Amino acid sequence: MLKDIRAVADETLVLAPEDQDAEHANTNWFGAPLHERIGMTADEVVAVFEEIASTLREQVAGSGYRGTATFYVWHDLDAGQLRCSTGSRKPSDLVFPVAYQVTEDLRAIVVEFLEDRAPGSIQWGALEPVPYPETEPSVMAVWAFDLTPFGR
Repeated sequence: MLKDIRAVADETLVLAPEDQDAEHANTNWFGAPLHERIGMTADEVVAVFEEIASTLREQVAGSGYRGTATFYVWHDLDAGQLRCSTGSRKPSDLVFPVAYQVTEDLRAIVVEFLEDRAPGSIQWGALEPVPYPETEPSVMAVWAFDLTPFGR
């Protein structure tokens, strides 16, 4: 999985504020079977994402692109995947179908993914009635990294 995450930096980066569908191609998702997750540490996964973010910032600087650019990571609980994307939006303006909150704690997102023991599924015994409307919807944590090179 770490090799797959590193490969993100080798993909063609599309930053096109006028074509959000083209930017959507920047989304990557990573799933790992439970036996692979057990062998990984949060620190090594975080280090790889931070490495990718720095590499992407250099790519943006070298591309001549002058707009806003953000690299972001989240844990998709429904799919049981760790996902990342790059877009021409500010961290406060990312597009998600659920409520989200930007956090500086990438490690917490990675730990949540690594500890997800039933990725993409719910165990029969864990099914519970959905309370309505007594609970607030949960807010998804998203780590965002500004790709705008310093000095602009």
